[in-house]
Amino acid sequence: MYFEIIGEIESIETIAISGRIRGIMRLRKQYGSAKWGKLKGVAKVRLQNGSIWDAEIHWYEAHSVGRKKLKIKRLLD
Repeated sequence: MYFEIIGEIESIETIAISGRIRGIMRLRKQYGSAKWGKLKGVAKVRLQNGSIWDAEIHWYEAHSVGRKKLKIKRLLD
């Protein structure tokens, strides 16, 4: 699903770090060895059809690499 984040991501929480991430080997192979974290937060997003929603976003992040593989986990009211 294509989406665009509008503004800042708020209420950021860490879900897992390095060895606790299910796909850590894939991340390291694709983006390099780093201290990876899986995070979640809430952001306002614009969907492909143009509608704007608040959504819970999940992503992977490493200090030297940045945010990767952002996805909408659920749309909020």
